[in-house]
Amino acid sequence: MNEDIEFVNQSTRIEKLKNFIIKNRKNLILTFLSIIVFLFVLFIYQEFQEKKKLDIAEKFNNLTLVKIKKGEKDKLEKLIEIIASQNETYSILSLNYIIDNQLIDDKSKINKLFDDTIKIQSDNEIKNLIIYKKGLFNSDNIDENELLKILNPVLKSQSVWKPHSLLLMSDYFYANGNSIKSKQFLKEIVGSEKINNNIKLEAEKRLRRYFNE
Repeated sequence: MNEDIEFVNQSTRIEKLKNFIIKNRKNLILTFLSIIVFLFVLFIYQEFQEKKKLDIAEKFNNLTLVKIKKGEKDKLEKLIEIIASQNETYSILSLNYIIDNQLIDDKSKINKLFDDTIKIQSDNEIKNLIIYKKGLFNSDNIDENELLKILNPVLKSQSVWKPHSLLLMSDYFYANGNSIKSKQFLKEIVGSEKINNNIKLEAEKRLRRYFNE
């Protein structure tokens, strides 16, 4: 008896499914085709992006195969184009190359390139590293409020680059004769539990060297 009831129920479900498919076959076909088209477009897009990455990598490697000298404007413009391409890896490499080889004297232009590079980063730690580098790059010619504004996203985070930024702020204040604030930043490093041991040891050395603590 139970088997008969189960058979009837199963037959009913199959019949309902058949009726549903027949009734909605156009919509189902359109949905299926839409999925196929979407997957095809996605595949093409990924292939395009991969080719774009390879092209940018080749362009950077060819550009830097021979050291670019100051005044080679065409090559500099190509490095700036790579930064503008928003490739996370080669934008950073191009910016580092420009800075390391002092290809641009105008610090405002360098800072603009820093900002462009920071914006495109999806990895927070890499973004924080670039922010720290921007702070380090500017630390010799800006006031404390400007430096704090640059480093603030890192200083308020739990990033691995926070201790480096704290140490940079300490060095900045010490170099500018503000020993009280310099000491405060060093003590923050020493008092933190989640701090790289090398940075903590460096902070302790500076406390002993500068403040006899």
